[in-house]
Amino acid sequence: MFIAFAVLITLSVLSALSLYIAYRLYQGLNAFFPKLNFKPILVIIILFASILVVGFARSMIPFPRTVEHILAIICAYTMGVFFYLLMFTVASDLLMIIFRLLKLSFTNHRLYKGVMTAGVLALTLCTCVYGFFHALHIKHTSYNVSLQGKKDISDLNLVLISDLHLGAVGSEGQLEKTVENINEENPDIVCIAGDFFDTDFDSVQDPDKAISTLRKIRSTYGVYVCLGNHDGGSTHNQMLDFLEKANIRLLDDDYTIIDNRLILIGRLDAHSIGGYNGKERKDLSSFFERKDNSLPVIVMDHNPSHIHEYGTEADLILCGHTHKGALFPISLVTDLMYTVDYGHYQKDSASPHVIVSSGVGNWGMPMRVGTDCEIVTVNFS
Repeated sequence: MFIAFAVLITLSVLSALSLYIAYRLYQGLNAFFPKLNFKPILVIIILFASILVVGFARSMIPFPRTVEHILAIICAYTMGVFFYLLMFTVASDLLMIIFRLLKLSFTNHRLYKGVMTAGVLALTLCTCVYGFFHALHIKHTSYNVSLQGKKDISDLNLVLISDLHLGAVGSEGQLEKTVENINEENPDIVCIAGDFFDTDFDSVQDPDKAISTLRKIRSTYGVYVCLGNHDGGSTHNQMLDFLEKANIRLLDDDYTIIDNRLILIGRLDAHSIGGYNGKERKDLSSFFERKDNSLPVIVMDHNPSHIHEYGTEADLILCGHTHKGALFPISLVTDLMYTVDYGHYQKDSASPHVIVSSGVGNWGMPMRVGTDCEIVTVNFS
């Protein structure tokens, strides 16, 4: 019942937005083509919205796996185009209101709406093409973290990635490049701060090839992962089996001591999509007590909204989840939502350092506008 209601609401909203975009496009194009018919434009926009709905609901419909994968690809790219077409259409209307309040005479010209619509279409095209190609590039980011009074680990090179979203559109095609970029940093420790998978393990097209690729990661002390909100659901056990075969150690509200030089903790995310087969996030104190204050304590916790939970029991917290908004202007929203949605942060000298990655992969739309796919290197002093 709830799913049916959600689909109905989604259909209603998308239909309203489609009608709005179609009418605005028609008004603008009509300035250049007076005999233009409104119906073809409306049909095209509604087709866009329908693709989005079918794409989102594909897991609830018994499509063949190949068909489902094709729908996922079409939906992902269509969603990006629809998002920016809507955003620039709204922006053009806001500009129109401002110009008219300023009583600028050119707004009464017959071609004014046509020029604005041409601008909307050009900006949408350029932004989407840029976003789709920019998402294929991986940026290397480096932070220096001072751990005064702790055992010296300045010779250790820690590499952080998050939000691989394996199974999302384009994720497997980027996997080889991701592993190569990790190895370029010559890591001693590789930390993966959650959302390794994209909710449904069955969306991974070639698990064996992905396992083979991930086993190529070269790290002195291994590869470690914590679970993010997309790493649960009905295929959770298959995800765990995959990680084991890929030689990636899961720290699931658990910790390990690495070379008697540092403690690495992995936290279970508090808000899984579909749950972790009954597992729930524990209090840190229930499984970890800091007994040796000389050992640096590094925590992998997917969602940076939990950083307030940590005090002197942690020295560095590694997070992901936000994607830094992935697309402008969504990045402005995530900046307001979190104490830190990206980068290196420390509240005060007595508080742990926090590093939030924008993620190496993409969720939903395979686009990056105003943000980067990244691999993070942490240098200690």
